[in-house]
Amino acid sequence: MRRMKSVVLPFALIVLVSLLSAVVPSYGGTKAHVLHNFGGKKDGHWPYGPVIFGRDGNLYGTTSSGGAFGYGAVFELTPGPRGQRQEKVLHNFQNNGKDGYWPCAGLISDAAGNLYGTTASGGRSDQGTVFELTPQDDNTWKETILHDFAGGADGAKPYASLILDASGNLYGTAYQGGNSGCRAIGCGIVFQLTPGPHGKWTETILYTFQDDGVDGHNPYAGLTFDSLGNLYGTTVYGPISQYFYDGPGAVFELTPSGNGQWTETLLFTFCPANDCSGGENPYSNLTFDSEGNLYGTTQYEGANYGHGTVFELSPGKNGQWIEKALYTFCVSGNCQDGSYPVAGVMFDAHGNLWGTTSGGTTSNAYCGGPGCGIVFKLVRGKDRIWTERIVHSFRGDEGGIPYAGLVSDSSGNLYGTATSGGAYGDGTVFEIKP
Repeated sequence: MRRMKSVVLPFALIVLVSLLSAVVPSYGGTKAHVLHNFGGKKDGHWPYGPVIFGRDGNLYGTTSSGGAFGYGAVFELTPGPRGQRQEKVLHNFQNNGKDGYWPCAGLISDAAGNLYGTTASGGRSDQGTVFELTPQDDNTWKETILHDFAGGADGAKPYASLILDASGNLYGTAYQGGNSGCRAIGCGIVFQLTPGPHGKWTETILYTFQDDGVDGHNPYAGLTFDSLGNLYGTTVYGPISQYFYDGPGAVFELTPSGNGQWTETLLFTFCPANDCSGGENPYSNLTFDSEGNLYGTTQYEGANYGHGTVFELSPGKNGQWIEKALYTFCVSGNCQDGSYPVAGVMFDAHGNLWGTTSGGTTSNAYCGGPGCGIVFKLVRGKDRIWTERIVHSFRGDEGGIPYAGLVSDSSGNLYGTATSGGAYGDGTVFEIKP
């Protein structure tokens, strides 16, 4: 019988391969250039979400803690001297019964340069918010709360970034709420926010996950659109069985039915027939390739009881999807190739996959036994065999434990956040030039 396991959410760091895969047994020699060290006076601490490029070319992101009031901040990084970036705090979150706080996700931007994001707590019911930041003529930014989550059927604890459609609607997930199942905290929801007159936004619950032994539940990551407007995502848990305390997790699709209703289809449930060589417990969002295949990561398991996977889901016959683990981390036990990936993966122009792991490499004073994490590249070779190349191994002094994914500029340079480490120990924004 398979062992039961309780999974700790990645944000509660509170700080502190498949057999076809190949490992390059060496550290990546590419250096991470620190663009900003968090932890200065009134600065943010602990960035869990990724950075994005605004339409002005500046980098924008969030920190889950710190700031003027200690409850997180939104920041902007503009180019400065000697390759550094100048930081400006755009908003300091407050625990005042109105504002949200503890933003764990990254931001998105619309065509006008407005920023949108989520907070995992705060608002009138302390169940989280969706917010908008609008640039003002005096170079300040105005925050507007677009939605206060109330818990219960309305959802609670949105940990993920949002996505935006062509009509200006926002879509996202809430990790809890929706019903009284899943240990009485709710199994989570998928929601849509629609802009209306006078700046009012209306929430529509597209789907409520069920604690019925069949459905996935508790979505931690954000959503992905396909070209037809269907939504795809992952749930950390479900379906529950005698072999799994909370369930191994699932990949789902939501299809609009034309009358405002959406239909869920589970594309894949991890650990089929109790075989977890494909991974278990996905915290990541999904990425499409040009052929309609989906890619993501699982934080746990894989071949030979590894420490997480990069997986591919391919559509097959009769609506079935076929999963393949492209790579399993830490099958050798020393985890120098990375371990416990939380974020999703991204493609480059050559069809290679890039990502981060929150652990791996040797332990040190900064990160302890799990290691400080890596930036990796998966290169697809003949017969779709993927080989890992370690691009960078974090030491801790330039950042460590990256939970977020990467973003690239037009030159192929990579940008990301490290949750801890750096000059003050409270995380960094880094750049890597492959």
